[in-house]
Amino acid sequence: MAKSSLSAPVKSKKAAAAKSNKPTHEQIAQRAFEIYLERGSTPGDPMQDWLRAEMELSLPAKKTRSKSKVITFAA
Repeated sequence: MAKSSLSAPVKSKKAAAAKSNKPTHEQIAQRAFEIYLERGSTPGDPMQDWLRAEMELSLPAKKTRSKSKVITFAA
């Protein structure tokens, strides 16, 4: 009897995270570290850095505005 090929494809964690707009643990940790560095590596609240990083990464990406064309007419 032949095997059925109806099994769902396996998706990687990174691909699933990118599609769902939910940042991975590694992405949050990296952004929290960047926040720490932006602060000048001074002591702060690591939990606040983490929460800020998580919030920033969870927000939908801003859409870039298309450049408007400027048309000039010679007089």
